[in-house]
Amino acid sequence: MYDNPFASLAQTDEPESILRAVAARIEDVETRKVQADLAATASILAGLVLDKNLVKQILRRDIMRESAIYQDILVEGEVKGRVGEARGLVIRLLNRKLGNISPILLAKIEALSLERVESLGEDLLDFSSLAQPL
Repeated sequence: MYDNPFASLAQTDEPESILRAVAARIEDVETRKVQADLAATASILAGLVLDKNLVKQILRRDIMRESAIYQDILVEGEVKGRVGEARGLVIRLLNRKLGNISPILLAKIEALSLERVESLGEDLLDFSSLAQPL
């Protein structure tokens, strides 16, 4: 029907039917890992032109979770969440210990890596004013 279903997805008035055809072709692939990678890739591309809930209905989410792409995105999200939580906690602790901290200091904290934020959290136990170096 279409030589390249991914390109066709963006060039049709019926992207849902194209995605259904892509999903059927993915099911025919024998190797589960290849299926997972194709489903994850198709999901990302389909998300550009279709509603994400429709994409989830058509493509098997269970197999996408096995994809290296999906796993990378998941790990990236987990790390980003950990960094955000750690920064939030350190900022709350600094505000509680020292009063409202300046926007300049907030910006510096927002730029810190997870390791530095965790270290700063531990260092909070050792100082009592901003005059002491962070």
